[in-house]
Amino acid sequence: MRTAAVLPVKSFANAKQRLGEAVGANDRQQLAAAMVGDVLAVLSGLPGLDDVIVVTAEPTARSEAARIGATVVDDPSEQGQSAAANRGIDTALARGAGRTLLVPGDCPALDREELAQLLHRATEEPSVVIVPDRHGSGTNALLLTPPTAVEPSFGAGSLARHAALAHAAGATVKVCDLPSLGLDVDTPDDLAALRAALADRPASAQRTRAVLDRLVAAC
Repeated sequence: MRTAAVLPVKSFANAKQRLGEAVGANDRQQLAAAMVGDVLAVLSGLPGLDDVIVVTAEPTARSEAARIGATVVDDPSEQGQSAAANRGIDTALARGAGRTLLVPGDCPALDREELAQLLHRATEEPSVVIVPDRHGSGTNALLLTPPTAVEPSFGAGSLARHAALAHAAGATVKVCDLPSLGLDVDTPDDLAALRAALADRPASAQRTRAVLDRLVAAC
């Protein structure tokens, strides 16, 4: 079954506002760019993944996506992660995808082996596999078979919301905890959790690690 990953990417100037005073505006942009680069590096050439679709209005992300051979979809209005995911799903369907993996651009600790195992899971159709955030209430990834199994609805409380939507659609629902995908970065606490995780995995997320090391050195 042809599988496409969809990666919505917000313009870096508008990204990571909730990091607030912990990280300055220029550093937030550099951090956002580094995280997207690390996620794309994992997705590139991943076994079981046939297509990578990046939905963005950010020029740097567009260039990085093109560099790895990903399909770029413009997101001129930037109406949020769910709307961008829908744009990507439309493109995935047009390119013949039978399932889509919706992944965020702010999980740079993403483990290649964990993600490959997720993609190789036998999934009935229709099915919805939900990967929760580290708090167990949000959604950090969705594996949808077919891509239209449910309408993406990210944001606070989205795990329960996606599960309810899947049940209502008659789809099989699975919650799959992938530790490396649970580490998205929105708040200073998330950033601290990411630092701790990367300390135990010295070979991963090199771009993000470099930015974090520079931020620590500047303190």
